[in-house]
Amino acid sequence: MPKVTFLGHAGVAVDATAFHLLADPWLAPTGAFLGAWHQYPRNDHLDVAGLLDADWIAVSHEHLDHFDPWVLERLPQRTRILIPHYPGPAFRERMIAAAGGRQVIELPAWERFPLDNRGSWITAIPELSPMCHDAAFLVVADGRGILHCNDARLTAAQARRAKHLAGGTLDLMAVQTSGASWHPICYEYPSAEMARISMDKRVSKLRAVQRLVRQTAPELAVPFAGPPCFLDAEVGHLNWVLDRREGAFCDPDVSTAWLREHLPRQRWDYFKPGDVLDLDTGECTRDPVSAAFSFADAGEYLDRYAADRAAAIAAVVADHPEPGPGLYDRFAAHFAYLGGLSDYFLRQIAMTVRFEVTGPNGGVWDVDFSPDGLTVAEASPDVRPHYRITAAGRWVSAILDGRMAWEDLLISFRVSLYRDPDVYNDYLVGLLKHANAPALTAVEEYETGRDESERITVECDGDRYDIPRYCPHAGEDLSVGAVVRDGRIHCLAHNFAFDLATGECVNARAANLTSRKC
Repeated sequence: MPKVTFLGHAGVAVDATAFHLLADPWLAPTGAFLGAWHQYPRNDHLDVAGLLDADWIAVSHEHLDHFDPWVLERLPQRTRILIPHYPGPAFRERMIAAAGGRQVIELPAWERFPLDNRGSWITAIPELSPMCHDAAFLVVADGRGILHCNDARLTAAQARRAKHLAGGTLDLMAVQTSGASWHPICYEYPSAEMARISMDKRVSKLRAVQRLVRQTAPELAVPFAGPPCFLDAEVGHLNWVLDRREGAFCDPDVSTAWLREHLPRQRWDYFKPGDVLDLDTGECTRDPVSAAFSFADAGEYLDRYAADRAAAIAAVVADHPEPGPGLYDRFAAHFAYLGGLSDYFLRQIAMTVRFEVTGPNGGVWDVDFSPDGLTVAEASPDVRPHYRITAAGRWVSAILDGRMAWEDLLISFRVSLYRDPDVYNDYLVGLLKHANAPALTAVEEYETGRDESERITVECDGDRYDIPRYCPHAGEDLSVGAVVRDGRIHCLAHNFAFDLATGECVNARAANLTSRKC
């Protein structure tokens, strides 16, 4: 009888009598990078050693709230680590370095990997676009199917295919309802604008989950994740995101209530660390420590949590000293390398980004991402940047040394951003986070090689428009994964909005929708 134990954030352990599987290990004592943690009850009483006595570990991607070296170090040497196969080497290399000699196995997309000799298996389902290295896991064990979406934004077609592979029934589908993104909370918006964008982002995420679950109809849908909480004084002001009414991200209690109201025929539930669900009987045994925790009254809890983690945070800061002289030269060399990785990305970025590096030996430096090549120079008052990114020199130095990646810094929230016009550039973030030619080439091949011949018709304000069925950004099926209103079509996968009259993306850098009025 398979049982599911919930560990916190995206972590679950599946006990199918013969093996244990941890999908995205995240345990409360560890936390994520540089002060951004997930708001869950500390469950130090859990039998961590028992939960980690696993034959298999599956880790979806390299964000440190999923890929946790503290957990990996405590695994038995026999444990084999399963990861999705991505086009770039970064995740594989980081995993092998952290695995301590344990076997690391890459799973090709949709390929069944056997877990025992009784028919149990797992497969990885990456996002359609290789711009995002995130993946879901489908586990079939003892006749039960579990789709753990992790942070992957699956299309409806992908989720339905997973259900078909599981035998036509998904006993449990775990869906992320609160992504810990640095937008909008790290951006310099006026308070009213911040409130509006935060609510739009929250509702857009919930609507995307609502439509995905409605298309999939699992036996039980389980919202998880977030919101992030901040335990260090440097980022503590960001804890406004925990506001249950106006925060950018909602906790599982709030998201479950919203989803129950908007999809009442679907069975919903959410769980806390230590809860155990029996998939055969549907019975849930609630953990007594977690049961006493309330997302609605977390102030005192956060104070204790911050005190508990203070020494660990101080150790991380101490391990990243202020940089010495020569930071600008290292910065320029780093971006010269990035600029040589992909002409396609330079053409898509096509703007100037201003980096304000604070602290000793920092400065204000402009990086011009031009189709003709990349240049780095001291900032000039005559140049109007489209993006401005502010970060402390100690963290930028760690990136230049290869000790951390740009995306590690972004998801630590120890950064401030501004853009004018306020248009998201996915290619800038993609170049920074991947920083290797194979991953960037895969994005180019995906975006330039798509078949866009299949088209659909949508109606808006009395007019009809002929548009491609699949979003030009990442391939979401717009026939089921979009909302049409106010002359625009809003793709729910990544919240890209396109003007139906012109086809232009109004809030991000993306290819034209090629819409035509019927």
